[in-house]
Amino acid sequence: MKISVLESGSWGTALACAVARNGHEVTLHSLHTHRSALLRETRENPRLPGVILPENLLFADGLTGVETADAVLVVTPSIAVRETAKNLRGLVRDDAIVISAAKGIERGTSLRMTQVIAEEIGGEERIAVLSGPSHAEEVAGGIPTGCVVASVSENTALQVQNMVTSNLFRIYTTSDVVGVELCGALKNIIAMCSGICMGLGFGDNSNAMMMTRGLNEMANLCAALGGRKETTAGLAGVGDLFVTCTSRHSRNRSAGMYIGQGMSAAEANEKVGAIVEGYYATAAAIELSRKAGVEMPIAEELGKVLFEGKDPRTAAIDLMARAPKAEYDETWLNS
Repeated sequence: MKISVLESGSWGTALACAVARNGHEVTLHSLHTHRSALLRETRENPRLPGVILPENLLFADGLTGVETADAVLVVTPSIAVRETAKNLRGLVRDDAIVISAAKGIERGTSLRMTQVIAEEIGGEERIAVLSGPSHAEEVAGGIPTGCVVASVSENTALQVQNMVTSNLFRIYTTSDVVGVELCGALKNIIAMCSGICMGLGFGDNSNAMMMTRGLNEMANLCAALGGRKETTAGLAGVGDLFVTCTSRHSRNRSAGMYIGQGMSAAEANEKVGAIVEGYYATAAAIELSRKAGVEMPIAEELGKVLFEGKDPRTAAIDLMARAPKAEYDETWLNS
């Protein structure tokens, strides 16, 4: 297959490497800076030091050549997905598969990334989302990884699965586009909170509680918005949540840690030096949860920390001081 990957950040480069190793004709596009010549000359992306790019990987600036692609991977930050999709309109072939690998919710509209892409280029059945526990550094380095691809079309999901799957990158399929995309965005919120716990000097008990109760919030919102709760127990949910909350590669956890240590949200984002998706997802998740009538106290408290300047230690105390409740809704039976 002829595949275009947009664009040449760390995750885009990692996916381009993985697919190129499968023998496909892959072009890695640099959309916002002219760095294709550097990648071509050095065979290394400065964001992935030590990873030698496959010899068969091609490079292009802008969208040159994307009109001939059989599949297009959109691997930009979520805030850039609409602009990227607009630029693809009228350029990408009508029969080309379009795969979103961005994990976020659009600001202002609260739309998922596949919804944004569908609005701009149409063709919901040819659109898919790829998600799961997949740090770019490890995928690019050939570390065994598992992800999930979701589409409303089984044929599209299977095509993506066959395109990406290798003995180092195992891809599962599902029809639950809503659940997969929401998990990919919401886990970043919990990872920021996990980082805050670390920055405040809390221990393993606190982090385990944060991850578990955060997963519960993810599952409840997914179900309310049409996703399946079991998706949160899979790679896109608990798998991605675990790796994002615990890994040194996690931007969201790092940003949260800096906030817990006393930095403002703006200072933390600047310190990380890259897009912190959880920051943008928090406001959207709060809006979605309120519309759906779903309680998300962890997300609500993080929103107060990020956007209202609430002290993170006070936010943690307020979460712990909430009225006691059952872990799950249930009916008690008298013996």
